[in-house]
Amino acid sequence: MRLKDKICLVTGGAAGIGKATTLRFVQEGAKVAFCDVNEEAGQALVAELGAAARFDKVNVADRQEVQAWVDGVVAQYGRVDVLINNAGITRDGLFVKVKDGVLVKQMEEAAWDAVIAVNLKGVFNCTQAVAPYMIKQGGGVIVSASSVVGLYGNFGQTNYVATKAGVIGMTKVWARELGKFGIRVNAVAPGFILTEMVQKMPENILADMKAHTPLGRLGDPLDIANAYLWLASDEASFVHGAVISVDGGIVIGT
Repeated sequence: MRLKDKICLVTGGAAGIGKATTLRFVQEGAKVAFCDVNEEAGQALVAELGAAARFDKVNVADRQEVQAWVDGVVAQYGRVDVLINNAGITRDGLFVKVKDGVLVKQMEEAAWDAVIAVNLKGVFNCTQAVAPYMIKQGGGVIVSASSVVGLYGNFGQTNYVATKAGVIGMTKVWARELGKFGIRVNAVAPGFILTEMVQKMPENILADMKAHTPLGRLGDPLDIANAYLWLASDEASFVHGAVISVDGGIVIGT
């Protein structure tokens, strides 16, 4: 019961790593207010969890939706102890594709804008909405999802890598700015995780992912949820401004 009676917000909490986190936090005694754009999945999960959870359909890229969600959670529970910035999307594509010296394709502006809006602006929106409440109450914990690609780069992911590197940068800034208020700020950098989305990938792609992971397997969403849990708990009370890789020792190549 490491999060007993804590009020925890989880973005993208209805599926994948977010769902595993919502379930794990409830197991540890938290009241979890989770949001997602997938209303059907969100309603199904909150029905399963009952009074231990609250679901709101929220697009984290929309500041007004985020503020309404956070205000509503505080109105219901009186405080917010933990924010897990987990929501994220991908829109992969080569930065430029050239054949016989001729440009044939490049990453579309819409793909750049969509990923930046959710993965980077979304983290900014949620953290800025939560921080004043945490300051007023005298502390809290903010954990954001980066990625190993934010540390090492990855082929075909200019937009995604930019956001995940940006999350690391924002984490470092917020650790400096918010620490004096008793707010701990950290990031987790997952490797290849076997979410529902990844499970649908071709077997040869999954085999390649495993080949780049020295532990010889893909991560389970619970592996990341447990990292979030540790960082959210008092066991990590002196961990601040850190980026924790949870990646099976991954070695990224092209």
